[in-house]
Amino acid sequence: MKTINKSVLKHLSQIKPEFNFLHSSNFVAEGLLDSFDVIHLVTVLDTEYNISIDGIDIVPENFSTIASISKLLIKNGVLECT
Repeated sequence: MKTINKSVLKHLSQIKPEFNFLHSSNFVAEGLLDSFDVIHLVTVLDTEYNISIDGIDIVPENFSTIASISKLLIKNGVLECT
């Protein structure tokens, strides 16, 4: 799980380098990610890990923390990231 968390943090930092995601308790509620950022992140994750995140899973709760995004990746079959 640590490797997945690191990978998620890397992608978040590439999308929004001006924010420190480690010090946030809810990316969406705190305004670090908006709906366009979430869609961008979904596209990046789908492409990099050859998965398809269902539209039903694209809700703020699944993108609020590194742990919630990692959980979504695991749900979609990602077991390890580089």
